[in-house]
Amino acid sequence: MNIAILFGGSSFEHEISIVSAITVKKVLKKANLSFIFVDSNREFYLIDAKNMKSNYFSDGAYKKAKKLVLKKGAFCTIGMMGLKEQSLGTILNLIHGRDGEDGKIASLLEFNGLSYISPRVDASVLSYNKLYTKLYAESIGVKVVPYSVLNSNDSRDIEIEYPVIIKPVRLGSSIGVSIVKSQDELDYALDVAFEFDNQVLIEPFIEGVLEYNQAGCKTSKFELSIVEEPNKEEFLDFEKKYLDFSRDGDVEDATISSELKLSIQESFKKVYGTLFEGAIIRCDFFVVDGEVLLNEINPIPGSMANYLFEDFESMVERLVEHLPKESDIKIDYSYINSIQSAKGGKRQ
Repeated sequence: MNIAILFGGSSFEHEISIVSAITVKKVLKKANLSFIFVDSNREFYLIDAKNMKSNYFSDGAYKKAKKLVLKKGAFCTIGMMGLKEQSLGTILNLIHGRDGEDGKIASLLEFNGLSYISPRVDASVLSYNKLYTKLYAESIGVKVVPYSVLNSNDSRDIEIEYPVIIKPVRLGSSIGVSIVKSQDELDYALDVAFEFDNQVLIEPFIEGVLEYNQAGCKTSKFELSIVEEPNKEEFLDFEKKYLDFSRDGDVEDATISSELKLSIQESFKKVYGTLFEGAIIRCDFFVVDGEVLLNEINPIPGSMANYLFEDFESMVERLVEHLPKESDIKIDYSYINSIQSAKGGKRQ
């Protein structure tokens, strides 16, 4: 299995993507791996496996690596004799946040006919925007945490029952997220959130809420991970969520009833549906009064949530064999030709 891990990007989560790529490199032990780094200027670099170390990127040493360009059907290096196609296999999109999760990379890869593991364009758009995620979930019968939306130019003279949690609409990794416990804290929290987006979600902060994570994908069937119950803090901030990888490989299936587990799994399957085919995603759920509520969709979870699966690499192999493909559209110009024929062949 040939896999090219694509990581980096012009994103607030750029560094997390690097850490994810290094982690997944250690997990995919049997695959023939290549590494494509996207720097903050959106330049592509082919990285040697021995250089997959965090300081190689932070020191700027990656700039000595071979540059890549993307053309129809392949990434290519640039040489004296022109472009040389690289046979890198299936692209595994590990760019978190902007570029990777908002649909830009999916569009590029789809347009150029490359095989890739990642949400497709429409799935990216719906899951990157937390408001769209809510609307999507509600439309398919999956319940969500109650919410309201505030734009940066809206009045802040709003009635809220505290505490609430404030989130930028288009951002992951808990960046810009605040818990607001009183009116006095509201303005500052909104200022923080609006530094990252011009639209925020306001949700009730549910003290002691039960939280569970379910990851999975669809090959010839649904392949689901264990149900994880994350360690509870007030909320998982940026550092707790991603920079502590010590839990990898040391996660146990949540001790919950079979009925609750089935409800979480069924909600995940509804969310995944056909929309997320070709991707490995993680959904974060809340359970309130026995009711399962979708909190967020993680379309490209940290280190691909590999630690939640019994045999992640074998699952990736199966997914490579079941990636969706765009249907060919035959263009034969019959409409234009019929017009020309009706006009006696005169050019228009």
